[in-house]
Amino acid sequence: MRRYVQIISVLLCFLFINHVSSQLLPAQNSTMTKLYDLVTSNSSSTPWTNVKFAQNPCSWIGVSCSSDNSSVTELKLAQFSLSNVDVLSVSCEIDSLESLDFSNNHFGRIPDEFVSVCGKISGLKRLDFSRNKIVELPVFKGFVGLEVLDFSHNEMRGKFGSQLDELVGLKELNLGFNLLSGSIPGKIGNCVNLTVIDLGGNLLSGSIPERFGELLKLESLILSVNNLTGEIPKSLLNITTLSRFSAHQNKFVGEIPVGLTKHLKNLDLSFNNLTGSIPVEFLSPSNLETVDLSYNGLEGPIPANASPRLFRLRLGNNQLSGTIPSSFGKLSNLTYLELENNNLTGPIPPELGLCRSLALLNLGYNELNGTLQEKLGKLTNLQVLNLQFNNLSGAIPDQITELSTLQRLNLSQNALTGQIPSSISSLQNLTNLNLQGNQLSGSIPDKIGDLNNLIELQLGNNHLSGIIRFVPKSLRIALNLSHNNFEGEIPKVLSGLVLLEVLDLSNNNFSGEIPESLTNLGTLTQLLLSNNQLSGVVPKFGRYVTIDTNGNTGLINITTSSPSASKSKRKVSAGVVIAAAAGVLTVATIVFITLYVFRRYYRVNNVHSSSGEDVPQPQVVQGKMLTENSIHRSNIDFKSAMNAVADPSKVTVKTRFSTYYKAVMPSGKKYFVKKLNWSDKIFQMGNHEKFGEELRVLGKLNNSNVMSPLAYVLTIDNAYLFYEFAENGTLFDFLYNTSGSELEWSSRYSIALGVAQGLAFLHGYTSGPILLLDLSSKSIMLKSSKEPQLGDIELYKVIDPTKSTGSLSTIAGSVGYIPPEYAYTMRVTMAANVYSFGVILLELLSGKPSVSHGTELAKWALSKSSQQDKLDQILDFRMSRTSPAIKSQMLSILKVALTCVSVSPEARPKMKSVLRMLLTAR
Repeated sequence: MRRYVQIISVLLCFLFINHVSSQLLPAQNSTMTKLYDLVTSNSSSTPWTNVKFAQNPCSWIGVSCSSDNSSVTELKLAQFSLSNVDVLSVSCEIDSLESLDFSNNHFGRIPDEFVSVCGKISGLKRLDFSRNKIVELPVFKGFVGLEVLDFSHNEMRGKFGSQLDELVGLKELNLGFNLLSGSIPGKIGNCVNLTVIDLGGNLLSGSIPERFGELLKLESLILSVNNLTGEIPKSLLNITTLSRFSAHQNKFVGEIPVGLTKHLKNLDLSFNNLTGSIPVEFLSPSNLETVDLSYNGLEGPIPANASPRLFRLRLGNNQLSGTIPSSFGKLSNLTYLELENNNLTGPIPPELGLCRSLALLNLGYNELNGTLQEKLGKLTNLQVLNLQFNNLSGAIPDQITELSTLQRLNLSQNALTGQIPSSISSLQNLTNLNLQGNQLSGSIPDKIGDLNNLIELQLGNNHLSGIIRFVPKSLRIALNLSHNNFEGEIPKVLSGLVLLEVLDLSNNNFSGEIPESLTNLGTLTQLLLSNNQLSGVVPKFGRYVTIDTNGNTGLINITTSSPSASKSKRKVSAGVVIAAAAGVLTVATIVFITLYVFRRYYRVNNVHSSSGEDVPQPQVVQGKMLTENSIHRSNIDFKSAMNAVADPSKVTVKTRFSTYYKAVMPSGKKYFVKKLNWSDKIFQMGNHEKFGEELRVLGKLNNSNVMSPLAYVLTIDNAYLFYEFAENGTLFDFLYNTSGSELEWSSRYSIALGVAQGLAFLHGYTSGPILLLDLSSKSIMLKSSKEPQLGDIELYKVIDPTKSTGSLSTIAGSVGYIPPEYAYTMRVTMAANVYSFGVILLELLSGKPSVSHGTELAKWALSKSSQQDKLDQILDFRMSRTSPAIKSQMLSILKVALTCVSVSPEARPKMKSVLRMLLTAR
């Protein structure tokens, strides 16, 4: 027994000695104490807030120590909400540091003391200040051991170069996404150990320094999204280690150097002004995996020899000619092939059916002919097939309907004949089907109603006829049956499309009355019925529905809500007066119509008026202020607000997710009270407290172009948010429902800048980007004709798409603003927001809505942009004809808009870059 006691005593002694020896050195412990005080006093929400200070600092979040815990080797204080620069200086007192990470904080500058003290730490290898608000790159003195320097995503301005002169040991340099200007300094060539250079997303001009060819260890060179000019230097061919070269969205000219891809894995030179042909051996190096040369002026044939490792090839929007190489059938790893908007001819090679990894095949907007190859049905992993605007003929083969993973199928604007295959119902993953602009005949197969995931169906401009028995109830974006040969009454089955936004039945032979059941389609925004043989009285639709009934001589418009329909009404009314004056109508007919109209009008208005009666006031469960503004706190009255939301006449704006009410407080002050329409999804965190916490964070946002919540009210089954009232309504109303169509260019430009500034602010938010689920001209409020504000910012925080009881496509936003990739990613991203912003830019530039006659504005603009001489046709001629200077600016901004609505998400710029491009377009 004594022996065991001795053993235990020895072990305890050893553990005690080890514990003592594992503590930080006194000096470092003292420094960590000071650092703790600074960090916790600087912010109440840092990860150190709940740390037990008695613990060894080596156990704190973001602190790493040596193996014996005697010294701190790494501080990773990312996302600590830090702004006090004293934190930086104190950190430098730890002379054993190897890595300092202060990314995602609020620092606006780097103090001289930090540079002078930290510069003496010989072992410091890594310094990360990315995603702060730093406005100036410091001059680095010392830092002899520094290998990694990251100041990306800040607000640094001016030229750079001399600040880095002493960093001769640097291996990785990242200054991307700032506001740096001037030319790239050739002195970077002195840093011969560099493996990574990232200068993307700045305002750099001039050419790529020839001295870059001396960086023989360089592996990654990123120069994208700048204003760089000149040719691609041949000196880059000297760097045998270079595996990634990305320089898209610049102004490079000339031909592509022969041999550029000899050692590369990834190359992106898209959105430049490169000319000439693609070198014969350009695609053949065995290491090559991705190539993007889209949006240039390249011509000639596509090289036939390609690397077997190639999985992404983008050559769209050039002037390439010739045929698609049949040798591409050997590329077993090819996943993305995009050759759209070229001058390619000949048939689609059947060998492409051997590329079994293909997920996206885009050959649209070419001059391809022949039939639709049956062997494409072998592409079992294909998700997107775009063959629109070619000269393809013949029938749609049944084999195409064997693509079980297909989500988007676009065969529009070809010369396809025959019937729509009934086997199309086997495409159960299909979300978008576009067959318009062909010569298809026969009826719509009943089986098409089995496509339960379909959200868009475009069948216009064909020779279709027959009875429409079934359509997918999942349709949301559009159902387009225009310019066909349908006749008889409007099918009753259409009344079941309760999620649909656009219904286009124009230019057919439909007769009879417009079914009143269509007024129950609560999400409908456009109803196009022009040029049919409809008769009777137009039912009363909601004020948010745009209706076009022109060309139906038997229709009578009594009440309507849209500008175009108002014009129709005036025409019809005038016609009735003239006809009555001329004695064309008999007394019996007049009596009949009068009685019919009176009964219909009385019934409709009776239903409308009774809908607002006895609406119970929502029962308040909780009401809280979010703003510290004393004026708002004294003016906001929750009872008055609840009275307003109980009155349907107080509705001013309605979006997919929200309904805005105008509430007048006892003081006379007006506010928006917004009801969230997704009451079953708003409490994704599980309780009201966390919901309130999210709103409190948003309430602290301080940006003049963002609507921040001032207060909120929770009722038993819903949530209501308070905002400042915007007298000018939405951008949509200003552009289309008022005299805003005459909105001067200076106002449109100011609105574009304001929206871009707000969106860049939200995307760059310190704790992570705030995304907009429904960015459209209807979710942008106008405080004045030049002051926009982004609304619905809270949806990303309080709506959980994963808990949706319906189709996730609802989350994508409004029709016309939904990016093409959403159909197969089902994710809202920053790139998706950029796409939606691009559509808004196009609205401001063209004066056209996001969808017109079933065609999305973005798609229309992209088709026009493929021919440079047609760019003018996109612009609103009322603006562009005013002066050459305005037209020039509009064309510059048009290029920005077209970049934003690029089909490829990777090709779209970040919002910070978009804002910069808009500013420089003045």
